[in-house]
Amino acid sequence: MSAEVETWSNGVFGRGGELAGDDDEDLMNDGEVNGNWTPQEKALHEARLKAKAKRRLRKSSSRNSTSDSLSESGELVPGGGDSPKGKANANDRKSRTGKGRGLPKKGGAGGKGVWGAAGMVYEDEEPDARDPNYDEVAQGDTVYATVVPELDEKELEKTVNPIVQEYFEHGDTKEVQALLKGLNLGAHRFEFSSMALVLSLEGKASHRELTSRLLSDLSGKMMTQVDMARAFDKLLKELPELILDTPDAPKMMGQFLARAIADHVLPMTFLERYKGKVDCVHARVALDRAAVLLSMKREMVRLDNVWGVGGGLRPVKHLVKEMTLLLKEYLASGDVLEAEHCLKDLEVPHFHHELVYEAIVMVLESTGDQAIHMMMKLLQSFWKTGLITVDQMNRGFQRVYDELTEICLDVPHAHSILETFVDLCYQESVITKHLRDTCRKRFVSEGDGGAVKN
Repeated sequence: MSAEVETWSNGVFGRGGELAGDDDEDLMNDGEVNGNWTPQEKALHEARLKAKAKRRLRKSSSRNSTSDSLSESGELVPGGGDSPKGKANANDRKSRTGKGRGLPKKGGAGGKGVWGAAGMVYEDEEPDARDPNYDEVAQGDTVYATVVPELDEKELEKTVNPIVQEYFEHGDTKEVQALLKGLNLGAHRFEFSSMALVLSLEGKASHRELTSRLLSDLSGKMMTQVDMARAFDKLLKELPELILDTPDAPKMMGQFLARAIADHVLPMTFLERYKGKVDCVHARVALDRAAVLLSMKREMVRLDNVWGVGGGLRPVKHLVKEMTLLLKEYLASGDVLEAEHCLKDLEVPHFHHELVYEAIVMVLESTGDQAIHMMMKLLQSFWKTGLITVDQMNRGFQRVYDELTEICLDVPHAHSILETFVDLCYQESVITKHLRDTCRKRFVSEGDGGAVKN
């Protein structure tokens, strides 16, 4: 039996264990036809088929590095196995199938860093600043924009309050507009108008006049009617808190509303939106006040005199008339606090000497001692509260001394009355001793009976 297997093996395999040629293959095919294969012959036949497939693959491949190999199961495995040559040319762009003319794939249009296929048209690309070859100078003119962060509520209050306070001093609306352009108010833009209104409520009548002018100048440029309406809506809701610091806040707010509607800062339908929808008593007072002013001034384009005229802008004759009326009302009522309030509203501290002058002249022209004591009481109150300074008091008395000769033409006993009034004011510490002595020396120097002696 061993002799037969050895003879069969030598007949099938050649030298070095290689398979036999095609003649042996024909012999095996004849055995298959007869159907009398042994298991050994069948295994040998499968081995020969695998070897034949390898030979065909080597013949058809153009390079050993791209040839396919067979696994132990007989399947084709691409890549050429462990060929060092295949690893070295793994990134070659030429076809590895052995087919074609050896040119680059996709006509040179595939992969990264290629020029693309012939005839391809590329669009203009924006230069990338992260590109190592990016040249900033070669890109032309570069425009740098300043980014201003949006202000929050706390920063807004710290920034707006100084701007409004300075505006009350200089009154230049253009400067305020320039400052606002440098700020990013964002969604809090309407807060500027509401803060300006609150500060003016706590200030003087001239401040409220300046605020109305500011709102008129900002409307349509920096603020819209919607922004202004939001500011007034906020203040109407906060009136219960505002009256704690400013008891007249509802009345003032009504005047602000009327002036804003007349100046077209607010829409004409602003008041109509609140009809029958307001529960706050203070808000209703403000809205009613605005409605009354608008009905009275319907034919006027602007309610310019709603806050009066600022002290420094009023003519002298008007101020003299206001002070004379103030003194006459005081002599009729005797209310010192009301007189102080009216004098403060005039906002002319540099012109208070006129009040002193007019008060003394009224004393000289009056009959009886009641006017003397009432005027002394009024000047004493102004002196103690600091409403009238020493300089203004001295200037008022000095003006009477200088014009006493002319006053005596209308009031013959003006010298005696003035001396009595001066002594009373000195006793109540309204004037200084120097001022009293100046008055007495002036009487003695007249020489026409002006010196009055007891």
